[in-house]
Amino acid sequence: MSEPSAPRQVPYEGVWRFTAQAVDSAVPQARHAVRDLVRRQRAPMGDEQLAGLLLIASELVTNAVRHAALLSPQIGVEVALSPGWVRLSVEDGHPYRPRALAADPDGEHTGGRGLLLVKAVVGEWGGTCDVEQTAAGGKVVWAALPLVQS
Repeated sequence: MSEPSAPRQVPYEGVWRFTAQAVDSAVPQARHAVRDLVRRQRAPMGDEQLAGLLLIASELVTNAVRHAALLSPQIGVEVALSPGWVRLSVEDGHPYRPRALAADPDGEHTGGRGLLLVKAVVGEWGGTCDVEQTAAGGKVVWAALPLVQS
């Protein structure tokens, strides 16, 4: 009887995490770090999907900076690449569970639509997103997309 073989690892597979100060400059830093990582790992993702992932990164980090910085001076960003999927997570120490605001057809409110936008991008690519509480009392907001080459 032979030993079971280890699951086959794809070349781009792995989990990467970095932290940033919860300040405005964290938004472009996170976006560039995610873009560079996906390209460096040669994840099978087309330009349009990468643009969607970067929009998700921008929105989630912006939310953490704007709404959690007082209780969470640092945020964590994690990118997990696995066969067929990419998952982007943003963690902060604030206990508030965000929710997507409804669309404003009159355009009276220009802010507060980040999660609505994230849900739209996730839906466009057939992915999923959610918010989970951490053991330390904060939260992780994440989005996962199936990898689609275009």
